[in-house]
Amino acid sequence: MEFWVQFTMIVMKNISNLFQNKDLLNQALTHRSWVNEHKNVRHSNERLEFLGDAILEFIVSRELYGSFLDKEEGFLTALRANIVNTVSLSEVAEKLDLGSAIFLSKGEEDGGGRKNISLLADTIEAVIGALFIDGGITKAEEFIKDKILSDLDKKLQEPLKDAKSLLQEYVQSKSLPTPKYRVVEEVGPDHDKKFEIEVLVNDKSWGRGQGKSKAIAEQEAARQALSQKGKIPT
Repeated sequence: MEFWVQFTMIVMKNISNLFQNKDLLNQALTHRSWVNEHKNVRHSNERLEFLGDAILEFIVSRELYGSFLDKEEGFLTALRANIVNTVSLSEVAEKLDLGSAIFLSKGEEDGGGRKNISLLADTIEAVIGALFIDGGITKAEEFIKDKILSDLDKKLQEPLKDAKSLLQEYVQSKSLPTPKYRVVEEVGPDHDKKFEIEVLVNDKSWGRGQGKSKAIAEQEAARQALSQKGKIPT
């Protein structure tokens, strides 16, 4: 199948050599929409994503804790958010060309799924979860350090205030009303919900964000709004 040939070339070049069990990589790249269309496929990448999210936060937290001994908790929390937010993780996925290798339904693909930053970020987390199962914490840590923490110096140059605070300051400087956040959609079971939130200023949409909690989704929406205004790097 042409897609499988493309998938093999891309993934073999980028991350397949990291895996002993290629089935785990295959699962990490399988979006739930593909499972819905192919009943012979049993598992999507959602459970691996759940695991990878926790491992990523742990590894990054530990690295920052050990690297910035004179910094307070607030600095570490803000820097970690700069590293593991949806936009940053999607950029890592794009560098690895994972978008071309994800198994998506036709509808999801036609809707731009391969470029969807939330979907790409979720896939990176799923890959991390798969690496942990395949090779333990050391293998996952090597990937995180090589692919995600490698541009730490760049992240240190970005604003360390949270995106909602930065957006609030921006609208105040323009004498605009306080941003409002509204839930556009929430999907998934109670233990694994995902939220999409829109930020509005003067009743006009400035951006949307997705996340595993309303707070995360609001931060992502604010980050997108600031990015569109040219106020923070994407």
